[in-house]
Amino acid sequence: MRRRLLALAAAAIGAAPALAADAKKVRVVVQVSDADPARWNLVLNNVANLQQDLGAANVEIEVVAYGPGLGMLKLDAVTNSRVADAAKSGVRIAACENTMRAQNVARADMHPAVAYVPAGVVEIVRRQQEGWAYLRP
Repeated sequence: MRRRLLALAAAAIGAAPALAADAKKVRVVVQVSDADPARWNLVLNNVANLQQDLGAANVEIEVVAYGPGLGMLKLDAVTNSRVADAAKSGVRIAACENTMRAQNVARADMHPAVAYVPAGVVEIVRRQQEGWAYLRP
């Protein structure tokens, strides 16, 4: 049994570079569900690092904010200029409409670069089913 597992692991390691070479873009969905501005900055740092290390043209990133994380995407958020920079660099920034209704937040309260999804958790699940990597800093 152990030999079989080692053989499978070796085969997977050997196959990984070939899979990466065949992929068109690395796709990453990032969850933001905390009200902590330090966490928001960590998310934006991670996004910038992904684009820098992989090349912005080689990675597709979607940040999905819901629950207490919705605050990151409001006009008065401390991360407002960084959200704008991420959007300008090609990152899709999505707000959960379920959360917006629950918190009585209107689109006019949100950063203008924000896209909207009906349910943040469903968006994340769908992206994972499509093969996107999941990141929750």
